[in-house]
Amino acid sequence: MLLANASSRIFRLCCLLLAAGMPLWQIQAQSPRPSLRGKVLDPARAAIADARITAVLDGTASSFSTVTDQFGEFSLALEPGNYSVTIVANGFQETTQTLIFTKTGSGLLTIMLQIAEQNNTVTVIAADYQTVAINSATKTLTPLHDIPQSITVVTQQQMRDQLLTNLGDVVRYVPGVTAHQGENNRDQVVIRGVSSSADFFLNGVRDDVQYYRDLYNLDRVEVLRGPNAMIFGRGGGGGVINRVTKEAGFTPLREITLQGGSYSNKRVAMDFDQPFGRTTAFRLNGVYENSGSFRDSVGLERYGIDPTLTILAGKQTRITLAYEHFRDNRTADRGIPSFSGLPADTNISTFFGNPSDSRVRALVNLGWVAIEHQVGGLNIRNRTLFGAYDRAYQNYVPGAVTGDKTQVVLSAYNNATGRLNVFNQTDLTFGGSTGRIRHTFLAGAEIGRQLTDNFRNTGFFNDTATSILVPYLNPTISTPVTFRQNATDANNHLRTTISAAYAQDQIDLSKHVQLVAGLRFDHFDLRYLNNRNGDNLRRIDNLISPRVGLVFKPATKLSVYGNYSVSYLPSSGDQFSSLTTITQQVKPEKFNNYEMGVKWDVSRSLALTTAVYRLDRKNTRATDPNDPTRIVQTGSQRTNGYEIGLNGNITRAWGIAGGYAYQDAFITSATIAARPGAQVAQVPHHNFSLWNNYQILSKLAAGLGIIHRSDMFAAVDNTVRLPGYTRADAAVYLFLTERLRLQANVENILDKRYYVNADGNNNITPGSSRGVRVGLTARF
Repeated sequence: MLLANASSRIFRLCCLLLAAGMPLWQIQAQSPRPSLRGKVLDPARAAIADARITAVLDGTASSFSTVTDQFGEFSLALEPGNYSVTIVANGFQETTQTLIFTKTGSGLLTIMLQIAEQNNTVTVIAADYQTVAINSATKTLTPLHDIPQSITVVTQQQMRDQLLTNLGDVVRYVPGVTAHQGENNRDQVVIRGVSSSADFFLNGVRDDVQYYRDLYNLDRVEVLRGPNAMIFGRGGGGGVINRVTKEAGFTPLREITLQGGSYSNKRVAMDFDQPFGRTTAFRLNGVYENSGSFRDSVGLERYGIDPTLTILAGKQTRITLAYEHFRDNRTADRGIPSFSGLPADTNISTFFGNPSDSRVRALVNLGWVAIEHQVGGLNIRNRTLFGAYDRAYQNYVPGAVTGDKTQVVLSAYNNATGRLNVFNQTDLTFGGSTGRIRHTFLAGAEIGRQLTDNFRNTGFFNDTATSILVPYLNPTISTPVTFRQNATDANNHLRTTISAAYAQDQIDLSKHVQLVAGLRFDHFDLRYLNNRNGDNLRRIDNLISPRVGLVFKPATKLSVYGNYSVSYLPSSGDQFSSLTTITQQVKPEKFNNYEMGVKWDVSRSLALTTAVYRLDRKNTRATDPNDPTRIVQTGSQRTNGYEIGLNGNITRAWGIAGGYAYQDAFITSATIAARPGAQVAQVPHHNFSLWNNYQILSKLAAGLGIIHRSDMFAAVDNTVRLPGYTRADAAVYLFLTERLRLQANVENILDKRYYVNADGNNNITPGSSRGVRVGLTARF
């Protein structure tokens, strides 16, 4: 009955999508508006993706713009007339052509760009922190100002300028996002008041295991805020983070970066890209790091290698193959406890527990294949991701400090997770017209299987007690600990099966109005086996996730939008680590997002975005007031917020990235963990960040960053407060030659004492004291 009702709802909503225009068979029968179609190539006749084409009608201020897809192709609907067409692409010379465009079109226009000249005298323009268009938000290459959603893209150039190495660093300059401590063994973020350790994606495909991801092989990081289930599936209630990897291209590249600095920081990364003829290219990215920390006895060692192969199998087919082997080993560090409602006043380097017996291990093997084929106006894209994850951690957890501040409670446990992920996505996109109304249709399907094993042990001090008191002034210990299963420790196996279908229509109702409407159906089947008692449970959820957005463009460079979207989180949580006879009956949590915003391309290289939103979270668990032994789903949460972001170049010499976010995230109806009105954990009311890069001379540049965060609570019980802070960072860049760059980055230049985040009231992470890192990048 559930499936029948779901199918009926899908049918009705699909009818509404098509109602904006005419039936498909009538669409094909209409005479389409003439379009300028073409392809942009490099001197080797390889496709240039993301090239911007701007057509200006002679004698008017009217302009039309688009970007090329991965095949270098573009289509731009124009009225008949004389046009000046400008083509711009990074690394190539800008070119302008004149064109007489008639009602019958102009055939297929082929444009070849020349590689930008390099002179012995280095003339450098400030770093480019702007991305014009992305695929992930709509599964079609769409300009950011035409997407009715708040999105921040952190470019490879920005990550390089700031010497960023992990996602926690990246989100510092993203409005509305904070990095959660994640027990200091994984990536975890809080987006618009929703905490998640699973809403991470790789090239649009789920990468949800808990581990620390490196940035060495990335082209950019995309942060899409608000529920995203229509594109990404379950979860993503506050938003998602999508990593876009570097792929083999047809421009030779050989680059090595050496890095070293405070606290024994040592890192080397390489990026080699080599074409073989006009149809095949190979790229190899690699990294090795062995670094210490301002925290006593804390360090990490990690390495990764990521080869990719691109094959142009004919003019209309592109095949990409990639594999990543990544290993991360580090000290498990749960931070410091609290006292009297604030972080304890211990030295920020003090380690609580036994550092030599605290460790985190992650071994990740990822392989993926992407095939893209163009058949006339139909684009077919298929992507398959295989992921094998082996991760474990063993840690010592500081607890409450005694009233006289002489002792602190300490406990310990370890946890291991093994997971195998297989996902396959197939997308079909094609265009059509109903009179003057243009459509870009998307139809797709996703299937996946996830196999997970979880095992947990409790630490017994001296083989007897699960917790001990240690001296507050000297909490680093070497007490013998035996790890074995306690009565409630996990030992389970889970099998998750996912199947989904989705449809979307991007409709140009007129030159000034666009509509994006989509619908997704997910069948989520979870089977849970408890190896301890033999419980064999199953939970099936059929989830329907709509999204509707309207974009009004009073001017070519200005967009005003409104958006409504829905996401769901199954009762087993974002890591579906357990299922009980109680949670088996619980409905998924539901996230409703209402958002309005403005996007303004201030110039060709500078974008300003603003958004105001309300995010409602429903069906969270609460204790039945009439029966404390029962769970009811009456709990709810709301986040009201405002965001403003600025990315790009203010002048040729001044690059900028950052923004401001106001968030008010609070409990609207009592949950198991909190009372109504309680503030959601680790969501500050105010968050401001701004990174500046200024080209002082042709061979000298400087960077300055400011990060401000107001007070926030460590946990939802609102008993421990993490004070607000302002931190300043700086950098200097020397361009020694056209192929050699030296930079020095100083973090926390004023050496402020501050606290970054937490995992509960007594696991608080202090911020680093002043640190210097030096990087040398060589191209040859």
